Amino acid sequence: MAEKLKIISLGGLDEIGKNLTVYEYGNDIIVVDVGMGFPDDDMYGIDVVIPDISYLIKNAGRIRAIFLTHGHEDHIGALPYVLRSINAPIYATRMTAGLVRLKLEEHRLLDKTKLITCEAGETIRAGKFTVEFIHVNHSIADAVAFAIKCPVGTVVHTGDFKIDPTPISGGMIDLARFGELGKEGVLAMLADSTNVERPGFTNSERSVGNSFDALFRGCDKRIIVTTFASNVDRIQQVISVAAKYGRKVAITGRSMENAIKVSTELGYMNVPKGVLVELNHIKNLPKDKICIITTGSQGETMSALSRMAFNTHRQVEIQPGDRVIISASAIPGNENSVGNVINELYRKNAEVINERELPLHVSGHACQGELKILHALVKPKFFIPVHGEQRHLKTHAKLAQQMGMNPNNILVSSIGKVMELTPSSAKITGTVPAGQVFVDGYGVGDVGAVVLRDRKHLAEDGMIVLVTSMTADGLVVSGPDIITRGFVYVKESEALMEELRQLANRVLEDTVARYPGDFPALKTAMKDEMASFLYKKTHRSPMILPVIMEV
Repeated sequence: MAEKLKIISLGGLDEIGKNLTVYEYGNDIIVVDVGMGFPDDDMYGIDVVIPDISYLIKNAGRIRAIFLTHGHEDHIGALPYVLRSINAPIYATRMTAGLVRLKLEEHRLLDKTKLITCEAGETIRAGKFTVEFIHVNHSIADAVAFAIKCPVGTVVHTGDFKIDPTPISGGMIDLARFGELGKEGVLAMLADSTNVERPGFTNSERSVGNSFDALFRGCDKRIIVTTFASNVDRIQQVISVAAKYGRKVAITGRSMENAIKVSTELGYMNVPKGVLVELNHIKNLPKDKICIITTGSQGETMSALSRMAFNTHRQVEIQPGDRVIISASAIPGNENSVGNVINELYRKNAEVINERELPLHVSGHACQGELKILHALVKPKFFIPVHGEQRHLKTHAKLAQQMGMNPNNILVSSIGKVMELTPSSAKITGTVPAGQVFVDGYGVGDVGAVVLRDRKHLAEDGMIVLVTSMTADGLVVSGPDIITRGFVYVKESEALMEELRQLANRVLEDTVARYPGDFPALKTAMKDEMASFLYKKTHRSPMILPVIMEV
């Protein structure tokens, strides 16, 4: 029987982020992108969310290579955690490889990892697969799509893309190559669905430059610009317009500093001599000669802009009259964080300008018009929408049908589902383990659903600890002492606390009489009685922890 091509998404479906796609043919596996996601509001204490890669660990000996489409965190961020369990060569373009190198150095994995730099137009062989790099436009330099070939056929994996006829650098997306592939015959296409709900076309990155020019021209205030650290073309435009109007540029924020370091070293950014200055030098400059470029466009608590707004930045404080330009849109879920920072900037009497006033941000993802062009050029036999929540995937499926595709040839999948393709069929045939793995500090995967549920419980209702000292035969030596955290303020709830003490004493006496020396029974009885009493009295359910110390 002929071999089938299996495609398995371990991330990036029904979600924005943690993109990871597995291609499997015979005994060979290749992986496209190894991204991370950001925690939801109810994931208390979680730093990063990464894909569950237990399937890859189980098949580690069959993995021939990892291919990266571009250098955004939702496509490369999980690499340091994945490479602890899997050792495979990584293929990436120069900018992406530069960002990966920094990440691997930080995690002390660079010496153990084979990182190979490729250019658009190159083709790499990995087992039975060949992977061709195709230049696309996105909001970071050196983004590529892949034409993945194996004996079953050719699959086009677009990665994140848009069609920008006037990019700041790198040239327009290679539509001609997509057209050639379409003529040769494409078995399936996996395409970016992020902006599929938006009609028309995404504006060119160059359109933002005019807005910056208008805001810098004639401005006698200090200018602070925040944008995504990875948007090198945007940062280039800010530096260029600052130099044009005689301003020195200072950078703050670790990810911003890293991005500028990598892009200048690799020649993706041109900084005029003498324009960049250290942050501590700006104190000696007049306000109309200063431009600060900072991280924090998403309202992140520890970002440089947030620290400036809340007076915790060591070197920069927001001053009345500062012009703060927010050159980014809020990622869904970050609206409240961004709003908090903006409100604080207003309290400091700063002038805040965002995309509502001027076109200060353009997306890096294709809208409906561009997606239709790519569908028309590639003409895939089968279509798999990726990189989106359920509404994005279903809307993209509908768009493909509008382009004349047979609904039976469209697969809307979920993470963990195995899609099997032959030259004449495509269907979902099974599942593999998939989901979320939580990174908390140095711990990877040691915080699971039970721990998160406890954290949520503590956050919502607080905790009561009952401490009792007893002898082995059940004689109470001291207690029960009651300690509360996050439940009530003891001084203002003395009557309630007194009732709790009396109840705890009563339960203790009754249970000791019934179960002398049975500490587990005693703990359970105290916990149940207290929980019932507190719910009736307060309609709250704090976490109750009875502690018995044997003396």
